Formats: sequence, structure tokens, C-alpha cells
Amino acid sequence: MTAPLPAPGHMGVDYEQRVDFARLRDHRLSRARASLEAGECGAFLLFDFYNIRYVTQTWIGGALGDKMTRYALLTRDGGPVRLWDFGSAARHHKLHSPWLDPADCHAGMLGLRGAIAPTAGLMADAVRQIKGLLTDAGLAGEPVGVDIVEPPFLFEMQRQGLRVVDCQQPMLDARVIKSPDEIMLLTQAAAMVDGVYQDIVEALKPGIRENEIVALANKRLYEMGSDQVEAVNAVSGERCNPHPHNFSDRLIRPGDQAFFDIIHSFNGYRTCYYRTFSVGSATAAQREAYVRAREWMDASIAMIKPGVGTDQVAAVWPEATAFGFEDEMAAFGLQFGHGLGLGLHERPIISRLNSMREPIELRVGMVFALETYCPASDGFSAARIEEEVVVTPEGCRVLTLFPAQELMIANPY
Repeated sequence: MTAPLPAPGHMGVDYEQRVDFARLRDHRLSRARASLEAGECGAFLLFDFYNIRYVTQTWIGGALGDKMTRYALLTRDGGPVRLWDFGSAARHHKLHSPWLDPADCHAGMLGLRGAIAPTAGLMADAVRQIKGLLTDAGLAGEPVGVDIVEPPFLFEMQRQGLRVVDCQQPMLDARVIKSPDEIMLLTQAAAMVDGVYQDIVEALKPGIRENEIVALANKRLYEMGSDQVEAVNAVSGERCNPHPHNFSDRLIRPGDQAFFDIIHSFNGYRTCYYRTFSVGSATAAQREAYVRAREWMDASIAMIKPGVGTDQVAAVWPEATAFGFEDEMAAFGLQFGHGLGLGLHERPIISRLNSMREPIELRVGMVFALETYCPASDGFSAARIEEEVVVTPEGCRVLTLFPAQELMIANPY
């Protein structure tokens, strides 16, 4: 039997090789630089907070990280990585992020997604500064790649004569291959969810509410060292079909089928990890749905190896019409694969909606989640399974180890 991938813990120690964060930083920045050098851009101007973390190795959390105020500039020819951050965070980076030159860490403010109107001039000043830096670097006139941007900032760049192109595609290409350090962090994040599912199984009894399970998962993950619990889906009983992709305050009842998705990150690296249970007992319809969802999952796992196309993986899943949907758009996300890393939805995206027309070849070092869903014949129950996998030279390794080969009955009568 092949040993599971290591999930050694949170601390660095002197007696085992664990995550080497300096090596991780070098890997990420070198891949981003290689992507920049391979394209037409003179620089990447990054607002996507996953891309910012990837190139600057800094993070200040989702509450401020998604307000379109943080940004970073990566230039050709080995120029410095410059970062503009929220107020005092820039001073913190100067003190605690020695891989960045303190002179390249600046306080920045563009408007908090429009709360400060563009007429205040903050965007115009920022573009003027960026344009000056590009000129000083000998990159005047070169295209500037931008990943995501507020329309007023884009318009201001164009008004000041900068030619803007998309750099989200090359940045996603850079992030698609994970290093051993990234894979270890992804494995550790999954191992934390393994433990949370044990807690959920023990708590999953009639009378507990979906939102209480969500609270339990959040508490345990933060106790174990999660740096962000992005979402916990808790879906039970008649809410299982169709899948609502959320949670409610519904009371769990005897005989319910219930499934959960736990999405969190450890040192930035994310999980997307579904498991389905029946509460106390299970009906024939619930068991049958689970068996089919598991068969679809196992068929897709068997396809995962270097050189296989994502269209070949998607082809083993049923068409949307075979499980009650009018087309693949309506069923998107149910029979589904998506890359995992600093972002929840990275490359490859595997689905009948897109993979048949534009397949991607699987490569060693890709990490992604595979999801299957099967509605039950009773009209309201459903089974949902998700496994996270890494592509290795030998094939597929599974990161998510909480038992899911058979429908688990929580607290059987």
C-alpha cells in the first residue's frame, strides 16, 4: 500500500524535512517571472489577492484583501517586486518581510471599491506613479498586464496612455504546477478537514441544526491553525436536491441524508472537500444514489495520469440530461473538477461545459478537486462526494482521506 502524502504539522522542526518557506517563495516568484518573460507584457500589475500573495509572499486577510486597494507591480528583466498595501500593513512588511526591499513597500489607497470616488484623484496619482516606474525601467510603451481591475482604474490607465492587456491567464498558467512545498501545505489543509469530519460524524444527530455544524467546523479549523475558513456548506434532508450551495438553520431529522463542503486554507492553500452521511439510518434510494456518485468518482480518479486530457476525464461523468438537468450550464459544478492552490478555482477546470471544446493536458504537479453529485430517486435526497488529488509520474494520489467508499451512517440506531 502506498503511504499517504505527509501532513507533518504546523511547526518547523530540526529533525524532519517539512515546508521550506524560502524555497516556496523562490518557486512562486520564479514561475511568475517566467510567465511574464514568455509573453508580450513589460510588467504585470496585480490586484487579484491570490496573485499578490504568489509574487510578494504577503497577506493581510480577506476583509481588506478583496477591496481592490492592494496591488503589486512585477516588471521584466528581474526588476524588484513593488507592493502597495493598506496603510500600516506596508510598514509591517518592511519590518517582517525581508525578501522584499523596504523601499518597495508602499502604503496605497485607491478607493475601497468605489467608496472613495475616482474624482478624489487617488487612482490618477497611482497610475502616474506606475507609469513613471515603468519609464524608469525602460518599459515605456510596453503593454501592461492586469489580472482584475475596477473600471475607473482601467479607464485612467488608458487615459494616461498605457496599453492594458490581460495577465490573469499567464498568472493562472504560472500557478498550475505545485511544488513539493505547496503539495505539503495542501495535504496539511486536507488533513485538518479529515479531523473536522470526525467531529461532524459524532455531532450529526437529530435536533442539531445545519448552522451548528457550520459553527463547529469553523471553531475546530481555527483551533487547528486555519488562516481562513472561506465557506462551509451544510445541506440536509429536502434541501439536498437541488443542491443549494449554502447552509441554513434547518434542523437535522432522523433518516436525513446530509452533505457538507469544507473550504478553508492553511498558509493560504485551500481545500474543497465534500462528504455525505445519512443520519441514524439510510433508505434504499439514498444508498443507490451514493453508489452511483461513488462510481462516477472512482471512474474519474482512474483517469488521472500525466498526458490525459481533461475532456477524457469529463467524458466518464454522465451528461446533464442523465441526472435531471436540461443542459451542462444548468448542471455546472455538480460533475466537476477544479484546481486548488492559493485560490479555490484554479486550473484545470474539468467539466462537460468547457473541457470538451478546450481540453487541458494533465501534468505532474497539478492539484485539483473532483466532485460528483447524484440525486436520489425519492426526489429530495442526494449524494455528494469530493476528493482532492495530485498528479504524480505514477498517476493519481488522493489527499482527502476521510472514509467515503461507502455511505457512512452517523450515529446509527
